[in-house]
Amino acid sequence: MQVNFSNSDLFSESANINYITPTNELSDDLTSNSLNFLARSSIEYSHNDSAILNQNNSDLQDVGSTNQLSADSYSSNQTGTNQTANFSALDSDEYSSETGYGLVDASEAVARVIGEDTFDDVPDKGGKNWGADAVNAPEVWEQGYTGEGVVVAVLDTGVDYTHDDLKNNIWTNSGEIENNGKDDDGNGYIDDFYGWNFDGDNNSTIDVDGHGTHVSGTIAGEKNGFGVTGIAYDAQIMPVKVLDDFGSGSNTAVADGIYYAVDNGADVINLSLGGSFPSFGVSEAIQYASEQGVTVVMAAGNSGGDMPLYPARYADEYGIAVGAIDEDKNMASFSNQAGSEELTYVTAPGVDIYSTLPDNKYESYSGTSMATPHVAGVVALMLSANPSFDSNLIRQTLEETSKNEASNQPILPDLTDYFPDLIPSGDSEFNFDFDSNPIMPSFSRSFDSGKTMVFDSSMSIDKSAKPYSESQFINYQQNAWKNPNNRLFSDDIESMLEEDEVLLRLER
Repeated sequence: MQVNFSNSDLFSESANINYITPTNELSDDLTSNSLNFLARSSIEYSHNDSAILNQNNSDLQDVGSTNQLSADSYSSNQTGTNQTANFSALDSDEYSSETGYGLVDASEAVARVIGEDTFDDVPDKGGKNWGADAVNAPEVWEQGYTGEGVVVAVLDTGVDYTHDDLKNNIWTNSGEIENNGKDDDGNGYIDDFYGWNFDGDNNSTIDVDGHGTHVSGTIAGEKNGFGVTGIAYDAQIMPVKVLDDFGSGSNTAVADGIYYAVDNGADVINLSLGGSFPSFGVSEAIQYASEQGVTVVMAAGNSGGDMPLYPARYADEYGIAVGAIDEDKNMASFSNQAGSEELTYVTAPGVDIYSTLPDNKYESYSGTSMATPHVAGVVALMLSANPSFDSNLIRQTLEETSKNEASNQPILPDLTDYFPDLIPSGDSEFNFDFDSNPIMPSFSRSFDSGKTMVFDSSMSIDKSAKPYSESQFINYQQNAWKNPNNRLFSDDIESMLEEDEVLLRLER
C-alpha cells in the first residue's frame, strides 16, 4: 500500500516550532496504516572518481577529485569540513555524554585481545583513506592482523559484489549451488548464494543505490594498490539487503536480516541505519546476535541529537553505538551524541570518507553510516587476532581502549556545509531555520513560486504513523535528486516536492 503525497497542500506549517502537520486529508489516509521507516545514516556529498587510478605517493590510494553533483548525493563547493566548537579534551578513561568512550583505537584494542599493551607506531599512510590512520589500523596490519577469516554482514541497500575492490572479499554460501532454484542447504532461502534480500524477499542483494557498497569498502576494500583499503582488508562481506533502492526499509526486514546473518556465520554485523522509535523485534534480534557471540555495530544517527537513534540506543545492553568525527578529531556537527545514560558508544571517522560505489566507482560520503564500518572493521581485526572473543568482551575492550580526545560538539547541528549551491542554476535556495529548541532543528526549501516545504526532526503525523527523522528526510530528498535508479520521482527535486507524486513505502 502506498500513500499519495502528490498535493503539496497536504502539509501545513504550524507556528512557533516548525512542525510539519498533515491536513485532515493526509491523516485520513494514514489512520489505518502503521508506518515504520528506517533510513540509512548518512549525509552524503561526493568527490566522484569513476576511473581507477594508480597510487602515486602513499600505500593507500590518494586520488585527486573535483566536487560535483552525482547521481544520488548532494555536493558542495565547500571543503566538507564541519562547523565545530572546540572544548577541552577529556581524559581517556572518562565517559562523555557527547563522545561516549571516544575515538576507537585499533592498535590498543587488538593488542589487548592478545595480552599486550599496544603496538609500535607506524607512519601514517596518508591519502584519502585518512580514517585508517585515525583508528591506528596500519599498526595492526604491521602485526599481521588483517581481518582474515572474519565475516562481516552488511545489512544495508545491498552490496555490489562485482566491484574490483570488493569481489575477492565477498562471502558466499558454500552450502548453496548458485541459481539452481533449490534451497540446497535447507536454511529456508532458495539460492541465497550472495546472501538474501529481506526487502524484496528474494536472492538479489546487488546494490544499485550505493550506500551499502560504500559501507563495505570501508570495512573490507582490498589492499591491492588502487581504490580504497578497508580497515579489515582481508575480511569477508556478507551482503544482506534490508533497505530498498532508495535507502528506506522496515524493522521487520532488519530483524530478519540480523537472524539470517547470525545463523549463516557472520561474526560482526554492521547497521548503518536508524529510526526514531524502538522496535521490540529489532531489539530481540540484536540480543539474539549478542547471545550467539556476534557483535552488532550501529550508527548513532545524523540529526545532531543528544542521544543515539534506534537501534543504536540498545547499546546500553547489546552491541556498539558509533558517532562520527572529522579529520581533526572533532565531533561532527551532524552526529547524534552518546547521551547521559552510559552505553557502549565510541566515535570513528565519518566526514569525507572515500570508498567504493557500484560500477567500480568511488566517492566521498559523510555520516555516522560512514563511521560505523570503521568500528566494524576494528572489531574484525580484533577477532582475526583472537577469534575466541565474544561480543561482551569486544564491547568491554573497546570501552577500555578508546580515547576521548575528540572535541565536544554542541547539540544543534549545522547542515549548511552539506547544502550550499545545491541548485547550480541559482533558481532556488535552501533556508535554514533552527528554532529555539535544540532537539528539533528544521530546514526549509524555498522556490521561485513562493512555496516552502519545512522539515522537522520531530514530525508528527498520526499516532499510528511513525515519522521520519531529520536525517531520514535528508536522504528522502537526496534519493530523488538526479538519481537514474529512482523510479518514483522525476530527476528534478523541485518537481518532486511541488508537482510529482511522492510515494512512501508502508511496512508490510
